[in-house]
Amino acid sequence: MPNVLVQLERFVMSNYNWCHNPDCHTIQTQSRVRGSGNNKVLRTRKIKVYNPDDPHVWDFFCNNNCLFSFLRKFAREVANLNPTTKPKETPIKVTTHTYDDTYPSYYEGKKYKTITKLQNSQE
Repeated sequence: MPNVLVQLERFVMSNYNWCHNPDCHTIQTQSRVRGSGNNKVLRTRKIKVYNPDDPHVWDFFCNNNCLFSFLRKFAREVANLNPTTKPKETPIKVTTHTYDDTYPSYYEGKKYKTITKLQNSQE
């Protein structure tokens, strides 16, 4: 009987996830076909995880189609994980500047604005 801790370590340290779209295995593409002869199946895609310490959306979905299918199905549940019941605000300072002569002549005399977050802002 294999050591359970070794199996658990392999599972936790895996560099792969399976696509989280519950319908991924129903999409008819060659990359999902597995098996031989008359025993073929469509299988959920396996996804390479490049940096487990810094997860991003492509560690959980194989493509845009699967991501947006998942969101269409579970958008309300995802939004309820971190509900927002009132708007949030960040204090800023807006400064107007005039382009100087280091820019091409078509910028001369034109103005632009910069936005700076104030130090006491809450992230």
